[in-house]
Amino acid sequence: MKIRIAFVLLVITLFYSESIWSQRPVLTDEETVSEMVTTEMHEVFQSPDFIKKKNKKFSEITGDMTIDITVIQSGKVATFFKVDSTIKDIDFINFMSEYILTHKFKFKLEKKKRYKIRYNISF
Repeated sequence: MKIRIAFVLLVITLFYSESIWSQRPVLTDEETVSEMVTTEMHEVFQSPDFIKKKNKKFSEITGDMTIDITVIQSGKVATFFKVDSTIKDIDFINFMSEYILTHKFKFKLEKKKRYKIRYNISF
């Protein structure tokens, strides 16, 4: 009986400590948020998943895009806006918009905070 109680307590402790370690950090500084967004977007666009999806429909696309990304408290992307682009294919721009809008960053922001970050990418 004591072993079962000890086991249950151990399992509860492991689940509790795992949830603490898996929490995303809360960023408060705009410059830090900008750096994290830039770094993470670079990782996203270099990821095998993105490259596979891009090459499936848009393998011939090359050029540069300047975009504004608005990040909200939960770490989700709230808005995507194409500022400038040498890429004129509207289907590709829509693909990029949908792909980015479904992204969730590895951090959170303070309550009621949102930041707009300008990001440049070359394909």
